[in-house]
Amino acid sequence: MPKFNTKKVVGYWIKNAELKWETAKSLKRSKKYSDCLFFCHLVLECLLKALVVERTGKEAPFIHNLVRLAELAELNLTADQKELLRVATPFNIRARYEDYKMAFYKKANKTYTDKYFEKSNEMRLWLLKRLPKKQR
Repeated sequence: MPKFNTKKVVGYWIKNAELKWETAKSLKRSKKYSDCLFFCHLVLECLLKALVVERTGKEAPFIHNLVRLAELAELNLTADQKELLRVATPFNIRARYEDYKMAFYKKANKTYTDKYFEKSNEMRLWLLKRLPKKQR
């Protein structure tokens, strides 16, 4: 069985986050707001998983709860950062499952999306600063 390669796995999560961030930006420009927020969630999830792997030397768990991932990465978050992760966690579910899609679609207007896109970008940059430079 091959040895777990922390550096390689962290790099995977960072690259995945970069690709998803480009998609989020494209979706925002296309005014596909609920999908944009879904991808914002994925970006944050990927970076948090990179931090979990980097700090624990183990595979990140198969969860989507951003607050829990931040806890596993032992991040010292501000109250605003925790609130963002709490609000953004359901973007994953609400954008994906039919019974939530329409309500979320209506909520995710331009103003709402602009707000959480910007907050997600701030958090994305903050998380990247906590990852090793050689892997970014």
